[in-house]
Amino acid sequence: MSLDKAALESLRLEHGTDPGRYRDSPARKYRWWIAGGLAALVLAAFAWRAISGAVPVQTVTVEAADGGADGAVLNASGYVVARRLATVSSKVTGRVTEVLFEEGAQVREGQVLARLDPATGRAEYDVADKGLDAARRNLDEIEVRLADARRTLARNRSLVERKLIAQSVVDASEAEVAALQARLAAANAEVGVSRSQLALSRQSLNDLEVRAPFTGVVISKDAQPGETVSPMSAGGGFTRTGIATIVDMDSREIEVDVNEAYINRVREGQKVESVLDAYPDWKIPGHVISIVPTADRQKATVRVRIALDQLDPRIFPDMGIKVSFREPDGSTQAAGGPRIPANALVKEGDARFVWLVRDGKVEKHAVTAAGAQDGQVTVLDGLAGGEVLVVDAPRRLRDGSTVELKVKEQ
Repeated sequence: MSLDKAALESLRLEHGTDPGRYRDSPARKYRWWIAGGLAALVLAAFAWRAISGAVPVQTVTVEAADGGADGAVLNASGYVVARRLATVSSKVTGRVTEVLFEEGAQVREGQVLARLDPATGRAEYDVADKGLDAARRNLDEIEVRLADARRTLARNRSLVERKLIAQSVVDASEAEVAALQARLAAANAEVGVSRSQLALSRQSLNDLEVRAPFTGVVISKDAQPGETVSPMSAGGGFTRTGIATIVDMDSREIEVDVNEAYINRVREGQKVESVLDAYPDWKIPGHVISIVPTADRQKATVRVRIALDQLDPRIFPDMGIKVSFREPDGSTQAAGGPRIPANALVKEGDARFVWLVRDGKVEKHAVTAAGAQDGQVTVLDGLAGGEVLVVDAPRRLRDGSTVELKVKEQ
């Protein structure tokens, strides 16, 4: 195939021809217009972003207040206990003849709960009573003889003055009077001993009646008629050591074990709110009585005693209960408000506010808040829950600024 020399010659550049004229060709110019347009779009985007004020922020959603549980600085579980609880037993060993109560019965202080067999006690009482009677009769006899000896001594002294009898007779009369006076003192002592023995026998007889030590409710019936009870444990397992268990319902309180790492959140007198496992919708107010000053090294806990401000018949000893410790100052407002992260609250002098996010923009929203604790702030007024707040707000943030949301879980 032969080459077309004329065509090749037409492609040759002549010497001295300006190559720049080819730069202004239509294709070349089109490419430059495209690159310039893209650069202008990028610059416009940056300019629009700067003008619009879009600020990347992190946000948190405010959790709604959960009734009385809000404002709690610590939650714990425990049990209802009674400070006055006694297992009642007899003072002496004996056989039960009567039991005068049932479980759940209300009893008064001093009320007879049971009686033991009184046969031996009554016999001992009769012996002591008769011993006292004999001692008194002996005393009466000595008093009569002493009175007679004193009259004899008076007559003998009169006779010896008239020298009708010897002085030795008067001396003998004086010795008789002295002896009878000594016997009278001994007889008086015997009467006192017999009287004491009788009182002891009477007390032993009274001890056969088992009485309630305080007013309360019987929660356990531990003996039946015919069984033997004793104030101390006896071998063989056939002797009861108690007749009844009584609880003073006015002494009910709550005991909880608080992890020692959080005991710094608890103060004496601090307000609490309790919920029984049996009544989850019933909130019971109370306050801290005391923190028992010792820790359980096995469980790493400290025991806290809590008083119930409202005693109710539905609260039984040993019931499970959950306790929410309120703010240490006991503020009722703090208990009812939601809690937000401390870095969501902005301070300007005495004013407090948060950045509220709505429809991609922020609003400056004033609030009333309590003191921060453990990185949380209790909002007393201004928030109801469900709001989206900015945390760690940038300095350039302004009211009405557009923001880019980066949600941060609370």
